[in-house]
Amino acid sequence: MMKLKEFFIPFSGLKLGKHEFGYEIDNTFFESFEYHEFNSASIVITAILDKMNNMMELTIEAEGTVNVDGDLTGEPFDQPITSDLHLVVKFGEEYNDENDEILVIPHGEYQINISQYIYEMLVLAVPQKRIHPGVLDGTLQSEILDKLEELQPKEIKEESENTDPRWDDLKKLLTDK
Repeated sequence: MMKLKEFFIPFSGLKLGKHEFGYEIDNTFFESFEYHEFNSASIVITAILDKMNNMMELTIEAEGTVNVDGDLTGEPFDQPITSDLHLVVKFGEEYNDENDEILVIPHGEYQINISQYIYEMLVLAVPQKRIHPGVLDGTLQSEILDKLEELQPKEIKEESENTDPRWDDLKKLLTDK
Protein backbone atom coordinates (compact mmCIF):
# COMPACT_ATOMS: atom_id res chain seq x y z
CA MET A 1 0.00 0.00 0.00
CA MET A 2 1.14 3.48 -0.80
CA LYS A 3 2.02 5.67 2.13
CA LEU A 4 -0.22 8.72 1.99
CA LYS A 5 2.12 10.67 4.31
CA GLU A 6 3.84 12.17 1.29
CA PHE A 7 0.61 14.04 0.46
CA PHE A 8 0.76 16.05 3.67
CA ILE A 9 2.03 19.56 2.95
CA PRO A 10 3.64 21.13 6.06
CA PHE A 11 2.84 24.76 5.33
CA SER A 12 3.82 26.21 8.73
CA GLY A 13 7.56 26.08 7.96
CA LEU A 14 7.21 27.54 4.47
CA LYS A 15 7.97 31.16 3.62
CA LEU A 16 5.36 33.39 2.02
CA GLY A 17 5.05 32.88 -1.74
CA LYS A 18 4.63 29.99 -4.15
CA HIS A 19 5.89 26.49 -3.44
CA GLU A 20 5.72 23.58 -5.88
CA PHE A 21 5.27 19.91 -4.98
CA GLY A 22 5.40 17.02 -7.44
CA TYR A 23 3.94 13.53 -7.19
CA GLU A 24 3.83 10.46 -9.40
CA ILE A 25 0.66 8.44 -8.98
CA ASP A 26 0.29 4.77 -9.83
CA ASN A 27 -2.32 2.14 -9.03
CA THR A 28 -1.17 1.72 -5.42
CA PHE A 29 -2.50 5.22 -4.69
CA PHE A 30 -6.01 4.16 -5.73
CA GLU A 31 -5.72 0.85 -3.86
CA SER A 32 -5.15 2.79 -0.63
CA PHE A 33 -8.62 4.28 -1.21
CA GLU A 34 -9.97 0.79 -2.07
CA TYR A 35 -10.75 1.91 -5.62
CA HIS A 36 -10.18 -0.87 -8.16
CA GLU A 37 -11.66 0.48 -11.41
CA PHE A 38 -8.26 1.09 -13.03
CA ASN A 39 -6.04 -1.72 -14.32
CA SER A 40 -3.04 0.60 -14.01
CA ALA A 41 -2.30 4.30 -13.71
CA SER A 42 0.56 6.63 -14.57
CA ILE A 43 -0.22 10.20 -13.58
CA VAL A 44 1.99 13.18 -12.80
CA ILE A 45 0.63 15.61 -10.21
CA THR A 46 1.88 19.16 -9.72
CA ALA A 47 0.65 21.00 -6.64
CA ILE A 48 1.42 24.71 -6.23
CA LEU A 49 0.81 26.21 -2.81
CA ASP A 50 0.72 30.01 -2.68
CA LYS A 51 1.15 30.96 0.97
CA MET A 52 -0.07 34.38 2.07
CA ASN A 53 -0.35 36.02 5.51
CA ASN A 54 -3.89 34.94 6.35
CA MET A 55 -4.73 32.28 3.73
CA MET A 56 -3.31 29.97 1.07
CA GLU A 57 -4.24 29.07 -2.48
CA LEU A 58 -3.63 25.54 -3.70
CA THR A 59 -3.61 24.60 -7.39
CA ILE A 60 -3.38 20.92 -8.27
CA GLU A 61 -2.81 19.83 -11.89
CA ALA A 62 -2.83 16.26 -13.15
CA GLU A 63 -1.80 14.73 -16.46
CA GLY A 64 -1.36 11.09 -17.42
CA THR A 65 -3.15 7.91 -18.37
CA VAL A 66 -5.23 5.28 -16.64
CA ASN A 67 -5.78 1.83 -18.10
CA VAL A 68 -9.48 0.97 -18.00
CA ASP A 69 -11.74 -1.63 -19.59
CA GLY A 70 -14.00 -0.39 -22.38
CA ASP A 71 -17.73 -0.41 -21.70
CA LEU A 72 -18.73 -2.12 -24.96
CA THR A 73 -16.10 -4.80 -25.37
CA GLY A 74 -14.34 -5.10 -22.04
CA GLU A 75 -11.01 -4.65 -23.84
CA PRO A 76 -8.46 -2.64 -21.78
CA PHE A 77 -7.09 0.62 -23.16
CA ASP A 78 -5.16 3.67 -21.94
CA GLN A 79 -7.48 6.60 -21.25
CA PRO A 80 -5.62 9.93 -21.20
CA ILE A 81 -6.73 12.28 -18.43
CA THR A 82 -5.98 15.87 -17.54
CA SER A 83 -7.52 17.80 -14.71
CA ASP A 84 -6.95 20.71 -12.39
CA LEU A 85 -8.30 21.86 -9.06
CA HIS A 86 -8.18 25.25 -7.35
CA LEU A 87 -8.64 25.41 -3.60
CA VAL A 88 -8.58 28.34 -1.19
CA VAL A 89 -7.36 27.40 2.28
CA LYS A 90 -8.51 29.68 5.10
CA PHE A 91 -8.05 29.55 8.85
CA GLY A 92 -11.03 29.33 11.18
CA GLU A 93 -12.32 27.89 14.43
CA GLU A 94 -12.84 24.33 13.19
CA TYR A 95 -12.16 22.12 10.17
CA ASN A 96 -14.72 22.58 7.37
CA ASP A 97 -14.51 21.13 3.85
CA GLU A 98 -18.19 21.34 2.89
CA ASN A 99 -17.48 23.84 0.11
CA ASP A 100 -15.70 22.41 -2.96
CA GLU A 101 -13.51 25.47 -3.43
CA ILE A 102 -12.83 26.58 0.15
CA LEU A 103 -11.16 24.58 2.90
CA VAL A 104 -11.26 25.96 6.43
CA ILE A 105 -8.67 24.55 8.83
CA PRO A 106 -8.19 25.32 12.54
CA HIS A 107 -5.68 28.03 13.51
CA GLY A 108 -3.33 25.54 15.20
CA GLU A 109 -2.89 23.29 12.12
CA TYR A 110 0.55 23.10 10.55
CA GLN A 111 -0.11 20.80 7.55
CA ILE A 112 -2.82 19.89 5.05
CA ASN A 113 -3.50 16.51 3.47
CA ILE A 114 -4.22 16.78 -0.26
CA SER A 115 -4.55 13.04 -1.01
CA GLN A 116 -8.38 13.05 -0.87
CA TYR A 117 -8.54 16.05 -3.24
CA ILE A 118 -6.17 14.34 -5.69
CA TYR A 119 -8.16 11.10 -5.51
CA GLU A 120 -11.50 12.80 -6.18
CA MET A 121 -10.06 14.96 -8.96
CA LEU A 122 -8.59 11.93 -10.78
CA VAL A 123 -11.64 9.69 -10.43
CA LEU A 124 -13.88 12.47 -11.75
CA ALA A 125 -11.50 13.18 -14.65
CA VAL A 126 -12.18 9.76 -16.21
CA PRO A 127 -15.21 9.83 -18.54
CA GLN A 128 -18.25 7.88 -17.38
CA LYS A 129 -18.64 6.24 -20.78
CA ARG A 130 -15.40 4.48 -21.61
CA ILE A 131 -15.22 3.65 -25.30
CA HIS A 132 -12.13 1.94 -26.67
CA PRO A 133 -10.56 4.13 -29.41
CA GLY A 134 -10.48 1.07 -31.67
CA VAL A 135 -14.27 0.87 -31.51
CA LEU A 136 -14.61 4.47 -32.66
CA ASP A 137 -12.29 4.17 -35.65
CA GLY A 138 -13.24 0.57 -36.49
CA THR A 139 -9.78 -0.96 -36.04
CA LEU A 140 -10.60 -3.10 -33.00
CA GLN A 141 -11.35 -6.73 -33.83
CA SER A 142 -13.19 -8.50 -31.03
CA GLU A 143 -15.60 -11.40 -30.67
CA ILE A 144 -17.86 -9.19 -28.57
CA LEU A 145 -18.03 -6.53 -31.29
CA ASP A 146 -18.79 -9.18 -33.92
CA LYS A 147 -21.64 -10.53 -31.77
CA LEU A 148 -23.02 -7.02 -31.15
CA GLU A 149 -22.95 -6.36 -34.90
CA GLU A 150 -24.75 -9.64 -35.56
CA LEU A 151 -27.47 -8.93 -32.99
CA GLN A 152 -28.02 -5.33 -34.04
CA PRO A 153 -31.58 -4.72 -35.29
CA LYS A 154 -31.87 -4.50 -39.05
CA GLU A 155 -33.23 -1.38 -40.67
CA ILE A 156 -36.77 -1.64 -41.95
CA LYS A 157 -37.45 0.37 -45.08
CA GLU A 158 -40.99 1.63 -45.38
CA GLU A 159 -42.44 2.10 -48.79
CA SER A 160 -43.79 5.60 -48.99
CA GLU A 161 -45.48 4.99 -52.35
CA ASN A 162 -48.28 2.83 -50.93
CA THR A 163 -50.19 5.31 -48.80
CA ASP A 164 -53.81 5.06 -47.84
CA PRO A 165 -55.89 7.28 -50.21
CA ARG A 166 -57.90 8.57 -47.25
CA TRP A 167 -54.76 10.23 -45.89
CA ASP A 168 -54.15 11.85 -49.26
CA ASP A 169 -57.68 13.33 -49.16
CA LEU A 170 -57.03 14.70 -45.67
CA LYS A 171 -53.76 16.28 -46.82
CA LYS A 172 -55.66 18.04 -49.62
CA LEU A 173 -58.04 19.56 -47.06
CA LEU A 174 -55.10 21.02 -45.16
CA THR A 175 -53.55 22.58 -48.26
CA ASP A 176 -56.82 24.00 -49.65
CA LYS A 177 -56.96 26.81 -47.08
